[in-house]
Amino acid sequence: MPQIGFGEILFLLGILALIFGAKRIPQIARGLGSGIRNFKGALQAGRKADSQDIDERDA
Repeated sequence: MPQIGFGEILFLLGILALIFGAKRIPQIARGLGSGIRNFKGALQAGRKADSQDIDERDA
């Protein structure tokens, strides 16, 4: 699998700045980070609920 280098990251940031505007990029990044945190939290809650269900069945 090819690795993304510094030049490619700068190129992508430049394209994003042209498409969305430089002022919107931080808002998009915050929204993406918030979505990832929510997704991870939901996964952990689901795993915790599953492990509690298994513990209850074993008892």
